[in-house]
Amino acid sequence: MKPSIPKGTRDFSACEMARRNYIFDTIRSVFSLFGYQPIETPAMENLSTLMGKYGEEGDKLLFKILNSGNCLNGVDRSLIETENIGKLTSQICEKGLRYDLTVPFARFVVQHRNELQFPFKRYQIQPVWRADRPQKGRYREFYQCDADVIGSDSLLNEVELLQMVDEVFARLGIRITIKLNNRKILAGIAEIIGEPDKLIDITVAIDKIDKIGLDNVKTELTERGLSAGAIEALTPILAISGSPAERLAALRTLLAQSETGSKGVEELEYIIAESDRLGLRAELELDVSLARGLNYYTGAIIEVKAKDVAIGSITGGGRYDNLTGVFGMPGISGVGISFGADRIYDVLNTLDLYPASMLSGSKILFLNLGHDEAAASASFVKSMRQAGIAAEIYPDAAKMKKQMCYADNRAIPFVAIVGEQELAENKLTLKNMQTGQQSLLTIDEAIASLLS
Repeated sequence: MKPSIPKGTRDFSACEMARRNYIFDTIRSVFSLFGYQPIETPAMENLSTLMGKYGEEGDKLLFKILNSGNCLNGVDRSLIETENIGKLTSQICEKGLRYDLTVPFARFVVQHRNELQFPFKRYQIQPVWRADRPQKGRYREFYQCDADVIGSDSLLNEVELLQMVDEVFARLGIRITIKLNNRKILAGIAEIIGEPDKLIDITVAIDKIDKIGLDNVKTELTERGLSAGAIEALTPILAISGSPAERLAALRTLLAQSETGSKGVEELEYIIAESDRLGLRAELELDVSLARGLNYYTGAIIEVKAKDVAIGSITGGGRYDNLTGVFGMPGISGVGISFGADRIYDVLNTLDLYPASMLSGSKILFLNLGHDEAAASASFVKSMRQAGIAAEIYPDAAKMKKQMCYADNRAIPFVAIVGEQELAENKLTLKNMQTGQQSLLTIDEAIASLLS
């Protein structure tokens, strides 16, 4: 039987890993540049940590791990006979694979609160697992790249996160639009249309406006119990257009009677004004329909879209005021973003934006032309590696054509030849695989040439 892997998971070839590591290294370098510190949490958490944090649907998508040993020992057998899966699972599973990085981070902060310096700026690049139905662009195992600041209410954090997003995508060469909204604005809208208790229903519905259109959103709002008058009052708000400043001015007027809504407008005014003052290469857009569907956001909401590829959001995040409260540590505010590495990977592939030099790994291959030649080449290889140049030697004294094909297939840009003449003169012939140009050089001259 041919071996296989579980549905919704993937193998990655050396070429694919080079591309993925390019993304991870770019994001990681920007995180570090902005003063964020790395942490890691276990792949598995206690189910008591995970359950109830993602809503009923999220709980269903948790991968649960059977207790070690005889997991059925002491279990109520009637649960098996009656197929009471919920109660049975609670008795045979104590742990589960993490669903995201945010809840484990909240657990980490509460557990290590006496060891942390607040505000605490952390980043985390690790895989997460969801028992979702696999489809194009959706996997059961995928990576998240998160950065959060916790223990600070300052809106400077939001401004800095936007600068970070801008820097990452500028380095990757992806043109983006950064969409902004504020949960307080959404609460204010629900208040002024007379449906303050329907905030969640409103946000879940209007968050789909780009996918299903305004008419279908209205239908869904009706199904969720909103009155015709409330939907009519909501429609012109969702139709607000213009520059961020023009949209803010319109919202300031519309939400004047809502203290919560006015506070949300004020917060966005500061974030946008400071971002404009510092300068962003990305386009900044205020989108009053943006909700991201996550109920724990309490302030700014951030979403990033690629301009040149039709794909979902490639980064998202926002402000949350009480995420650690579920672990007994209320009142700790935080704000964070998550880069979608897999979607960024798809965008870079579509636009072919990877640096050509990134894919080979090695910059130079020394051919193996015999015992003495290989010994000299190995010494040259060591010198190049000490100079910081990725170099390797072909391990076998195979035909030259085979060795040159190896360099071509690996996209190694330079080949070094050490034959009888080079051996006699303690030199090497450096060949540029793209131009075909060859030069007889000392090792120091070759190193200087490759470094330049």
